[in-house]
Amino acid sequence: MPEIFEALLKPEAYPERPAWIKLIQTHISWVFLTGRYAYKVKKPVDFGFLNFSTLERRKYFCERELELNRLLSPDVYLDVLPITEDEGKIRISGSGKVIEYTVKMLELPQDSLMVRMLERGEVKSEVIEEIARIVADFHKKAESGREIDRYGSIETIRFNWDENFGQTEQFIDKVITKNDFGFVKESVNRFIERNRDIFQDRIRNGRIKWCHGDLHSGNIFITDKIHIFDAIEFNPRIACSDTASDVAFMAMDLDFHGRRDFSEHFVEKYIEHSMDKNLSKLLDFYKCYRAYVRFKVVGFRLSDRNIPEKEKQKAKEEAKKYFELALKYAESLATC
Repeated sequence: MPEIFEALLKPEAYPERPAWIKLIQTHISWVFLTGRYAYKVKKPVDFGFLNFSTLERRKYFCERELELNRLLSPDVYLDVLPITEDEGKIRISGSGKVIEYTVKMLELPQDSLMVRMLERGEVKSEVIEEIARIVADFHKKAESGREIDRYGSIETIRFNWDENFGQTEQFIDKVITKNDFGFVKESVNRFIERNRDIFQDRIRNGRIKWCHGDLHSGNIFITDKIHIFDAIEFNPRIACSDTASDVAFMAMDLDFHGRRDFSEHFVEKYIEHSMDKNLSKLLDFYKCYRAYVRFKVVGFRLSDRNIPEKEKQKAKEEAKKYFELALKYAESLATC
């Protein structure tokens, strides 16, 4: 992958020959911004819950990403293209051997990312209400059924949490304390055991869907319309969940950015549009889950050799903040 990474930093690798290229990377992908288009390349990683370790897998998940994200942003997700090599020259949609794949997207202004607009105080309550309406409508139409229902079962919920705890033990005494880790684990397990009937009712009432799975302000552009992107394609166990979990992710994210007022407004309007009045019974549980997942995902950057040390320190501070939020929600579960 290093040769592909280096090649895509050069204008001649692209059909449109961009004047400049900017790189954004996460723990699972590189995104190359070219001014007009964004090209997303999946990293050859295997985290257990996500496996992009082979070219065949990366091609499949590029295609799946395109399919799923066109449901919410059809004007943003454009194509899946091959990256080729011919006589040492690496090109997107070039001739020669296919060595990688990329998702081609319309590039939107980075300043219009909701997370940045929140930081600048530019998000209005009307936008929050519109996002709630869009998400509620999306959930009404989202795929459901017996196969998907199993992802809302107690067994799957426990498995997801156990996986999170297992994958974050490495952060004890580095980012979090052993006592706080143990408290969250105990609170979560106790809540699940005490509220089995509620989880079963959610399945019976058809609230388990193929959701967005990663619904937060870093995955929303606000321009002349709202573009929700980057839905989970790589693991149905993460994408398929109680719709309350999707809602909780957005609400947690707004809490994280210090906008509890927006968080409450979003949940209120979502319930109004969806008529899901029982959602509030599980809101703090799923907020805790989503904050913990963000803690885990950000924490993975600490062991990524491609990320500079300065960025790792920033990631450590961010991961700690997410864990502290998860701890706060866990405290509220103690009385449930």
